Amino acid sequence: MLLHIKNMVCDRCITVVRQQLEHLDLQVPEISLGTALVYPDPSGNKLGEIAATLKVLGFELIHKDKDKLTERIRNIIIELIHHSDLPELHINFSQVLTDRMHKDYSYLSRSFSDSEDITIEKFIIQQKVEKVKELLQYGELNLNEIAWKMGYSSSAHLSNQFKSITGLSPREFKTMKSNSRKPLDKV
Repeated sequence: MLLHIKNMVCDRCITVVRQQLEHLDLQVPEISLGTALVYPDPSGNKLGEIAATLKVLGFELIHKDKDKLTERIRNIIIELIHHSDLPELHINFSQVLTDRMHKDYSYLSRSFSDSEDITIEKFIIQQKVEKVKELLQYGELNLNEIAWKMGYSSSAHLSNQFKSITGLSPREFKTMKSNSRKPLDKV
């Protein structure tokens, strides 16, 4: 049975979910952000046990097709921005989503907006800003390098988007003693 799981945003999430499912005596031959293939097929009671175990860890089983679609969109965007080579961000996200999901972008966009109360474009910007925060904290790249790696046309464009989301310029953010990064499942 293929389980759809909300809030899986990183490799550690995959590890934790795998461990919990195996602890519940399930075999997990395949697992990725947002999904886990398990054997044997869990019964109704076992599904309840899985749901309760995952909920304690901040995850959630997804049952509705619309919610599965939304979570898949979220996971593709998170994977591209946070878990891939940054030069890959010089891409057309709408085309990538259309190609990977085999659905019309306007349908994906409308469905995502209805479910999340935010557009895909704004979600992408929020995710990019969180990645920029991370890169600023590392201090290994200057703003021009970060802008290029994140797919921005210029550092001014990045700075404007960053300030519109955080209320701070990248320079102000970098000099703050406590940086306000958000967990990816809270963005």
